[in-house]
Amino acid sequence: MFVSSPPLTSANSAANWRLNALISLGLMLLFLVWDFSGGDMAMARLWGESTGFPLREHGWMVKVMHQGARALGWLFLIAMLLGVWRPWGPLRSLATAERAGIFFCVLCALLAVTLIKGFSQTSCPWDLQAFGGVVPYVSHWNMGQADGGGGHCFPAGHASTGFAFMAAFFGLKQSASGAALKWLGWAILVGFVLGISQQVRGAHFMSHTLWTSWLCWTVGWISHLVFCKFRLNVRAY
Repeated sequence: MFVSSPPLTSANSAANWRLNALISLGLMLLFLVWDFSGGDMAMARLWGESTGFPLREHGWMVKVMHQGARALGWLFLIAMLLGVWRPWGPLRSLATAERAGIFFCVLCALLAVTLIKGFSQTSCPWDLQAFGGVVPYVSHWNMGQADGGGGHCFPAGHASTGFAFMAAFFGLKQSASGAALKWLGWAILVGFVLGISQQVRGAHFMSHTLWTSWLCWTVGWISHLVFCKFRLNVRAY
């Protein structure tokens, strides 16, 4: 049974801000270690060869794991939007404004990934010389250096189909902590499953998936904090 939402206060927001910031910082340091470990290329070679990625055009990977999962992600996002007015599942425990806030946070996470991806000059593994392509490997941290390929491959947009919904955790935990943890767990699981499915095809490196998860988590709690501040200001006014 869901409990009522706790009072929205500056103290609550400050405590949540510190914890979420520490988690973001810890994940950032961990993912930086992965970036500079050389793990990306080593992992990509598990399913990539000098002539390319054998599963790149595999029917299941393309039709189900890529196209099908992307369509389901859009349907779920629409369901969340409709849930602002017609709540379902754990959304029923929240007020209309809180449901709108959850949708806002998820949308912000998606837009952050899309925006960075749009400006990225990083090409996909299947474009690299090491895997039968024509461009050299250039780290996504070398932002001013183009590798000569198509770019727009960092971060992992497909993984955000799952990871972006982590952003709903911050609003849900105010009134349904058990449901919020389950929601968070499913979002993480789906994000990694979809991210790895694209890595198997040669569309992304592991770091692309990791940084997508970090972006969605970080943008999720920051946008939730902004939403809470806005609500506090409105109430005070």
